[in-house]
Amino acid sequence: MGLLDNVKSKLSPAKDKVSHLAQKHEDKIQHGLDKAAQTVDRKTKGKYSDRIQSGTGRAKHAMDRLAHHDGGPTPPPPGGGATPPPPAS
Repeated sequence: MGLLDNVKSKLSPAKDKVSHLAQKHEDKIQHGLDKAAQTVDRKTKGKYSDRIQSGTGRAKHAMDRLAHHDGGPTPPPPGGGATPPPPAS
């Protein structure tokens, strides 16, 4: 058994626990990501809106994969992981 196999076997219970917590608190995590993105976008005065939306979409997709890993691979969200911009007011 190699070093990598040993590390994987030690981290497996932690990954399962994190996956369970991500699944249990998925809505809170999604809300927190949205709130953080809005705050950063507001502080940067919209200068990095595209990058913030892209990063938020990727974070949500990664969280979805972690929370639902036992259902097989999930397809990427439409639009390449970026969430649509909020309507202009």
